[in-house]
Amino acid sequence: MWEFGRRGYLKYGGFIPEVVLEHPDLVESMHEEFVHAGTDVVEAFTYYANREKLRSIGREDELEKLNRTALKIAKKVAVRHNKLTAAGLCNTPLYVPGDDTCTAKVKEMFKEQIKWATEEKVDFIIAETFNDLGEALLALECIKEFGNGLPAVITLTPYGPDITTDDVPIPEACRRLEEAGAAVVGLNCGRGPETMLPLLREVRKVCKGPIAALPVAFRCTEDSKTFQSLKDPKTGEYLYPVDLDSARCNSSDFEKFTKEALEIGVTYLGICCGNCATYFRAMAEACGKTPPSSKYTYESSLSHVFGAPEGQKYTRADKIREFMLDIKKN
Repeated sequence: MWEFGRRGYLKYGGFIPEVVLEHPDLVESMHEEFVHAGTDVVEAFTYYANREKLRSIGREDELEKLNRTALKIAKKVAVRHNKLTAAGLCNTPLYVPGDDTCTAKVKEMFKEQIKWATEEKVDFIIAETFNDLGEALLALECIKEFGNGLPAVITLTPYGPDITTDDVPIPEACRRLEEAGAAVVGLNCGRGPETMLPLLREVRKVCKGPIAALPVAFRCTEDSKTFQSLKDPKTGEYLYPVDLDSARCNSSDFEKFTKEALEIGVTYLGICCGNCATYFRAMAEACGKTPPSSKYTYESSLSHVFGAPEGQKYTRADKIREFMLDIKKN
């Protein structure tokens, strides 16, 4: 989602994957990029492809076409590379805790997306970015009822407080999802690598099975735990959503995060908003994988300025390096 926004094919604000309908070739190409970078899973681009979101832009009549197209593209790439295919559900704008009418509407939206996913023969279903435990449990209930036995990966989004927006401590919420039958539980979105790790440790303490971690690709801090709360140090203005490039993580951040997450006991790893193939390669390599894109991983010895060993340096390499690094000499 975020990467298509950066490339000019998705409107920030609505975050609706119209690109699936308008440029399906680009969606397939981006899936290929992530397979090249080391992913084991090709997730259909159906985030915010639910009935309410499509209705908000006047394209509700294209709902099934968008979902099935996204599912078919993901399946095509996954089969080509012997990867898993995942369908995706997510939080909705309609859910209100304790409101039976809203709950019924959300259940119908989940039901139709799950139906299309099972018919397109995905391997499992991801339900992600839930800030309310109640809606996450509803998604899990629907997957169990309508998903023909497909495994469910359910992830919650932690914002500033370590509780859901329906006031349940997030570790407890993950435990309850696990006890309700989710194959994998964990966290996605909201927080960056550094600010997600402490909460992952608490989730690991109370959950017995596999846990998931998919932080955003932005340098959140203790003072700004979420990427929505990050501010421009020059202007004091919020960076979300259009100016976040100035707070992006780098590949080393994800190498470090991955190693720490593995030590905690996280076994389902990914990256949420802001992800791109170079970050994913760093994560894959930190897991000990050698994806095809590792052929092009940085090799300092090939740099005529920074990497040539003594005796093989080009005549002006040292001076050029000093200028590049702005090294002042007495």
